[in-house]
Amino acid sequence: MTNPYELHVRQDGDPGAPALLLIHASGSSTIEWDPIVPMLAGSHRVIRVDLLGHGESPKPGDGDYAVPTQAGRVATVLDRLGVTRAVVAGHSSGGYTTTALAERRPDLVTALALINSGPGPEAVIPPPGGGDPAVPWPLLDDAQLLQLASVGFSRVGYRPPFSFLDAVRRMTFHSFTTTMRESSAYIAEKTVPDRLTAVGKPLLVIWGEDDKRYRRSSIDAYRAVPGARVEPLPGLGHSPNMEDPGKSAELLLAFAAAHAAAVG
Repeated sequence: MTNPYELHVRQDGDPGAPALLLIHASGSSTIEWDPIVPMLAGSHRVIRVDLLGHGESPKPGDGDYAVPTQAGRVATVLDRLGVTRAVVAGHSSGGYTTTALAERRPDLVTALALINSGPGPEAVIPPPGGGDPAVPWPLLDDAQLLQLASVGFSRVGYRPPFSFLDAVRRMTFHSFTTTMRESSAYIAEKTVPDRLTAVGKPLLVIWGEDDKRYRRSSIDAYRAVPGARVEPLPGLGHSPNMEDPGKSAELLLAFAAAHAAAVG
């Protein structure tokens, strides 16, 4: 059974408007999209899902956190909501779930937007000193949370909201580490640009150039995807959707509008 768990779903906007699905990053939740949703909901049915192990969704110790399985659960959610076609946007590793959804259910996805999704293992910037950074658990201290989240933001003076940090705090060690490991396995098996070339869907890539998680040169890998529209954003880091929601919304809305005729 693809989805034995009830995932937490949030919806905004007119239910009859074109569907726009937003998929969060690993260690995050639907909360990361809060700043941008009001700008999108005026013209779209905006759907957000907490992936298994995140936010308000279950965090089973024996759950399957593989990217294709997560995508299958998202497809089940869309089927239950009666959504037959949608533009899908994913942030960071949420872009992997977005890609896997298009691979598994091309009938559901009319176009994809990826926001700072590392294309492959070589894109990852190693932590100082090499190896994986130690993660203190449970994450109860705000300073620890800010340190863990710091790789996700680069805009000068930006501080992630405490609601975002609390979503990280609510994760289990198993759901956090397993999700990260499965995301790495997905891009190690086949790079995202190669997957998207095979999928053949319209693609928008939004890329904060000051990303601390993925190399700046990563954006070039997406230029090889036929027809891809690549939008570098100077002065922003790994999370443009939070650091500059206005600019990110502008790009997403223009991209979605270009494919609105194909969205039901």
